[in-house]
Amino acid sequence: MTLLLIIRLRGRSGAPPDVEHTLQLLRLTRKFHAVIYPDSESVKGMLEVVKDWVTWGEVDPKVLKELIIRRGRLVGDKPITDEDLKNIFNVSTFDELVEALMNGKILWHKEPRVTPIFRLRPPKGGFKRSIKRPYKASGELGYRGSEINELVKRMM
Repeated sequence: MTLLLIIRLRGRSGAPPDVEHTLQLLRLTRKFHAVIYPDSESVKGMLEVVKDWVTWGEVDPKVLKELIIRRGRLVGDKPITDEDLKNIFNVSTFDELVEALMNGKILWHKEPRVTPIFRLRPPKGGFKRSIKRPYKASGELGYRGSEINELVKRMM
């Protein structure tokens, strides 16, 4: 099973109501928020609606581990500790947590004690291309495959 990392790159201004509603369903309410979802037909359908507002791709386990350690939060804006791993997820290390996430044993967005979003910064060095054009047309939006890992490293 693959996990998709979805990052909202554009703000609220000018968003049609259906796009804004789909972004709320994905929990992407603000610019530079990221979420992880398993790759499914329903998520792909929602991504097709919001493709002009977000970028997404398959996340690498190493990048996911670093993202959870640096930007993962519990409800109440508390960082995730080793003790929380045992109490909430029944795993002992971050590596085991990432393995369980990649295998689909744990769904990050369904855990009630974890904040489902990752708050990121604007990328270091800025965007290399336009945030108004698709990735394949020399832009930053839409599907980018494994290149999402490079972008998220610059945004942590």
